[in-house]
Amino acid sequence: MPISEKLARAERICGYEFTDKTLLRRALTHPSAVEGEPVGSSYERLEFLGDSILGAIVARALFEAYPHLDEGRLTRLKVSLVAGFTLSEVGEELGIAPCIFFGASESGTGARGLHSALENVYESLVGALFLDGGWDVAEAFILRTLQPHLAADRAERPENPKSFLQECVQSDGLPSPAYKLVGTEGPAHAPTFTAVVLIDGARQGRGVGSSKKEAEAEAARDALERLGYTKDGAIPRPAAG
Repeated sequence: MPISEKLARAERICGYEFTDKTLLRRALTHPSAVEGEPVGSSYERLEFLGDSILGAIVARALFEAYPHLDEGRLTRLKVSLVAGFTLSEVGEELGIAPCIFFGASESGTGARGLHSALENVYESLVGALFLDGGWDVAEAFILRTLQPHLAADRAERPENPKSFLQECVQSDGLPSPAYKLVGTEGPAHAPTFTAVVLIDGARQGRGVGSSKKEAEAEAARDALERLGYTKDGAIPRPAAG
């Protein structure tokens, strides 16, 4: 796809026409496409900025939308919305993938590399929208694209699935979960980790993430659902009465 077409498609996704097209292109550029160039040539710095703006906007939106939720449930809801797997899913739904500029070294990472890139580019677009159009423009993009994923029952999901799994298995008299890293793939600047969780010596969950911590958390979430402690990652509510 030509550069101009990638940029035009990204603008349609954002619902905003950039004054600074160079800024938009940086937001879409994977580090593998600009190896050896200054760090500002890729989306990494914009991703850092966008992550902070995303957190603030989502926190304010949840604070106003759910006056009945306490701090803990608001935090779990926020964490769920800004988590990598959610942003990657939103990026895929929006059709961001064809807009990303990848380098040759990233071509072999397949779906795992794309998962990480979609998450990062979503955040970098937020940063670019803020710099080019201001707070209101960034906020409009975030609220429009995350709205379909906003549900109060997300507040019941464990903020830390590893801690929740530990509590569950100990309450059942089982030994503490043990985590094992079983694979690392991808380039050095964007590795993908695979981890498994063992309970009483048996493998109960598997997870993939852009860091060891994220992979272990996903393995714990997988185990929680497989073992019946949760349903779709949600903590079951006690029965009424």
